[in-house]
Amino acid sequence: MTTQQRWQQPTTSLYTDQYELTMLQAALHSGAAHRRSVFEAFARRLPDGRRYGVIAGIGRILEGIAEFRFEAAELEFLAANNVVNSETIDWLADFKFSGSIYGYAEGEVYFPDSPFLIVESTFAEACMLETYVLSVLNHDSAIASAASRMVGAAGGRPCIEMGSRRTHEEAAVAASRAAIIAGFAGTSNLECGRRYGVPTLGTAAHSFTLLHDSEEAAFAAQIASLGKDTTLLVDTYDVENAVRTAVRLAGPSLGGVRLDSGDLLAQARDVRALLDSLGNTETRITVTSDLDEYAIAALASAPVDSYGVGTSLVTGSGAPTASMVYKLVSRADDDGTYVSVAKAAKNKASVGGRKYALRRLSERGVATTEVVGIGHQPQDDGNDRPLMVDFMKDGELLPGWTGAEGVRRAAERHSASVAELPGASRRLQRGEPVIPTIFETS
Repeated sequence: MTTQQRWQQPTTSLYTDQYELTMLQAALHSGAAHRRSVFEAFARRLPDGRRYGVIAGIGRILEGIAEFRFEAAELEFLAANNVVNSETIDWLADFKFSGSIYGYAEGEVYFPDSPFLIVESTFAEACMLETYVLSVLNHDSAIASAASRMVGAAGGRPCIEMGSRRTHEEAAVAASRAAIIAGFAGTSNLECGRRYGVPTLGTAAHSFTLLHDSEEAAFAAQIASLGKDTTLLVDTYDVENAVRTAVRLAGPSLGGVRLDSGDLLAQARDVRALLDSLGNTETRITVTSDLDEYAIAALASAPVDSYGVGTSLVTGSGAPTASMVYKLVSRADDDGTYVSVAKAAKNKASVGGRKYALRRLSERGVATTEVVGIGHQPQDDGNDRPLMVDFMKDGELLPGWTGAEGVRRAAERHSASVAELPGASRRLQRGEPVIPTIFETS
């Protein structure tokens, strides 16, 4: 049994809002609960000024749906608090999602109105999943979207996720996973490493240096324990003295030094020059300290080898939610015929109908348009890429979308998707979505 298999996803059925259950009760009463329905998750807009978004959390949703059940403890809570009536509790006792789910592969980029997740089932079953689906998608996609911008700003230099201490302990695992999908090279979060098989990294904090009687004693202990290829934190006291001490102790085999404060651009240049003058031309420089995509971009000319990113990443770098919604877009009539339905409220209108999507590409393979067909597959111009894939069919999870394999697959999808985008997608300046979304109705 692998380390990933030993982790057990907790029951997820109460990670929801009460009105999902009261709607269920009322729908059971009206007789409409078992109408076949199509729900769609999408975003009406991107966070202000962003050029594209990144879908993340699909694997976590699928893992959670497998554990979305109501056992004795959950049912007793609902009954004791009069959340729903006994008929509804009896229905919940036998709940197991039996519908189908399809949409954009995890790691794919998305745009306003992209139909990136479709849930087809009875109203009762699909309604139950709304809050859980949105909770995961909104968080993970916000993190992945920010991480993708940071990776782009880094220009090929590795980014390391290290924001666990800045968020909720479970959100930290999800954020680490999302960052890896969007191109980060590793994480400091061990639980993410255990669940999803991603690389974990870390050496020492300032407290380790302060624990010892001198910086030299701290460095010597770290080198003796972790080897000369370790990374030493050199800004607890005086940076220049620390670098000289590190080189004296480890010699040219010193793996790296980390800078965590001050003017990182100037310090990186000074430290690089000092390391080179001491013969440590292969010693790497890692910078940390409240980095975001703009700070990373500002360090493009600095002799930096990697970036450690924390607070800005796990909070979405100014966009902590992706503002995604989950709407009923089609449902069966009394005779079983599907009819399109849509919300018409001002500024919150939705587009009814079952959706299909493809990405229109130029002859050079560059994305030009997001094409969404309503009720049918959109016309393929011959060089287009279909976007919809199957995740679950009739309640059965299809292989390859969860666990460590799902993360690897999502990271590959993200890399390929970003490579298709026009060059403007990598600009950090505020702007419109880098490609438009159009609907085909016939």
